[in-house]
Amino acid sequence: MAAQQRKTGLGKGLGALLNDSEEIKKKTGDTVGEVPAQKAASAIGTISISKIAINPFQPRTKFDEEALMELSESIKLQGLIQPITVREAAHGTYQLISGERRLRASKLAGLTEIPAYVRTANDQQMLEMALIENIQRENLNAIEVALSFQRMIEECNLKQEELGERVSKNRSTVTNYLRLLKLPPVIQAAIRDGQLSMGHARALINVPEVDKQLYIYREIVKKGLSVRKTEELVRAIQQHAGNASNKPAKAAPLSFQYQKIEDDLASKFATKVRLRTGKKGDGSIEIPFHSEDDLNRILELLDW
Repeated sequence: MAAQQRKTGLGKGLGALLNDSEEIKKKTGDTVGEVPAQKAASAIGTISISKIAINPFQPRTKFDEEALMELSESIKLQGLIQPITVREAAHGTYQLISGERRLRASKLAGLTEIPAYVRTANDQQMLEMALIENIQRENLNAIEVALSFQRMIEECNLKQEELGERVSKNRSTVTNYLRLLKLPPVIQAAIRDGQLSMGHARALINVPEVDKQLYIYREIVKKGLSVRKTEELVRAIQQHAGNASNKPAKAAPLSFQYQKIEDDLASKFATKVRLRTGKKGDGSIEIPFHSEDDLNRILELLDW
């Protein structure tokens, strides 16, 4: 039942992009994503795997090798149930639009030919179709989705509202994905590799300071914080920052030399460092910490 619901949501966006010809619909009697394997093979035909080039717009960058082997074994026993989609290229060759996972598994299964739909598509449609097909069937990780959204905005000249319509998501969802690309690279890598969930990521993108994002990330990994605990930690840190901002008295701006020292110290301790100077050359260095563990980390850096 769940699979049928996904097809219903998919049809509006992907069906419009694929723009099936009336001739194909008459032959198959079905819409994209619902064509039985036998009808697809007889109506569309089979293509030599050696003549198919990989889609350069493929948003997925990693494939689960174990899952590929499982699909390969299934193909050996049952054949390929769902055809891939390609477009014609030069000299009798084809370029993959969607179905790279199926194509890879078919190669592993020893197939030399594969059933395929042949579509007419320009580069923009190729990118859009690859993105939508993967999001709705392959479960891209959040960073892959964000990078794909960014590519569609930049390369297809789409606004966020238009992009949302293409992928059947509201603008706020699109915006949240794009905001992930502003997180530090180490956090993006953790999201990509499954160390952090999208729930953790949503909590982190609401923290404007990079040093606090990194601190929260370390706490999540070290303590295995749930999304709820992460949200509580974010609220506590933001509340502390709000209380600190109410304190009076701001010192005069630091000179360039002192500002450089403050920045270097902040990089060393991975937290915001405050350097205060007096008129007589005196002053102080303030290194805030967010927990006992964070204090111990700072003390270790000081060789305490």
